[in-house]
Amino acid sequence: MHFCKRRLGAGPFVFMKYLVLLCDGMADTPAPQLGGRTPMEAANKPHMDRLAGNGELGTVRTVAPGLKPGSDVANLSVLGYDPHLYYTGRSPLEAASIGVAMSESDLATRCNLVTLSEEEPYTAKTMIDYCSDDISTAEADQLIRAVDEAFRDRGVRFYTGVSYRHCMISPAGDTDPQDSAPPHDILDQPIAEHLPGEFFLSLMADSYAILKDHPVNQARIAKGKRPANSIWLWGSGKKLSLPPFRDKYGISGAMVSAVDLLKGIAILSGMQSIDVPGATGYIDTNFTGKATAALNAWKEGADLVYLHLEAPDECGHRGEAENKVRALELIDSLVLGPILEGLAAMGEPYGILIMPDHPTPLAIRTHSADPVPYLIYHSEKDTGAAPVCFCEKAAAESGILLEDGCSQILRMMQK
Repeated sequence: MHFCKRRLGAGPFVFMKYLVLLCDGMADTPAPQLGGRTPMEAANKPHMDRLAGNGELGTVRTVAPGLKPGSDVANLSVLGYDPHLYYTGRSPLEAASIGVAMSESDLATRCNLVTLSEEEPYTAKTMIDYCSDDISTAEADQLIRAVDEAFRDRGVRFYTGVSYRHCMISPAGDTDPQDSAPPHDILDQPIAEHLPGEFFLSLMADSYAILKDHPVNQARIAKGKRPANSIWLWGSGKKLSLPPFRDKYGISGAMVSAVDLLKGIAILSGMQSIDVPGATGYIDTNFTGKATAALNAWKEGADLVYLHLEAPDECGHRGEAENKVRALELIDSLVLGPILEGLAAMGEPYGILIMPDHPTPLAIRTHSADPVPYLIYHSEKDTGAAPVCFCEKAAAESGILLEDGCSQILRMMQK
């Protein structure tokens, strides 16, 4: 078994393992549905609270002023990659995960399969569902293939990703995307004020005619599910490159995530990207499998595991207060608990950073750029103190506000 080394003060080098437990969108504001508590306050999460009582609590700004509060920008920051230097758009990160080899002139664009209302013309429609009732990847692949075949003469190609998240490549790179709004930001709103430029709009509008009566959607409607009746193009960007994670920190890293965005960051930074069967990105994900994958990664030589869990973010976007609480409880019991047991059994010191990338408040059902709570814990500094609620209020009351989110991972390593 291989572990990385770090220096504790002036003492000798010791072996050390690291975990970044990234609970996407976990932070929130007090919710009336939860009696004025946030999901972090309402959740029964004894493992997180114990670590909070024996570690450092604080808040950190993961989205620098002037940047949009997306998971792309925020996760790059948490990993120490300054978005001002490296960020070119969301879709190129996802293209890397899908396996699309981009040229310097290519433009990658995020392609959601969404559910729109039936009004005509296209611009009069309303955004009903940004994920088409969590359409399966197998169903989505048939729809993406149909769109790809129909639009090949327009100089674009479509590539299947996971569930509702896919990718379009404009090889010439000379289109004027004028990106549309992220679909999860405009739920139940008319789309007219959130549309892209003419070329992208024509693709979206024509996709509706292709998809609305597709056999996949007819079968979904028969089962009481929402149809994926349109593509939605957004998040365009050019090819990017990231410095290798190992060169940056001197240790090896592994990424465990169900989301193409995070897998793409891993691939581009040279981290190991680990697939977990049954990982969906929602509350029905394979939490146990993710914990097992993290433990196996350490046993197989990884020094740091970045374990990303999308479920709290998805629940925030959908306004599902009880499910967001439940997601945090499942993360605590099925992911963090087994990992703590496994790390203890390995018999070596370890460091843990637990945080969201950004808030996804139930009240607004989208991301905000507010600072987020974080928890840093080191096993060799555990004093057995009483648990403290790991939540937004306790983190703010610590008096620690870190303005540079890109320094967060080093803060965990250097404490």
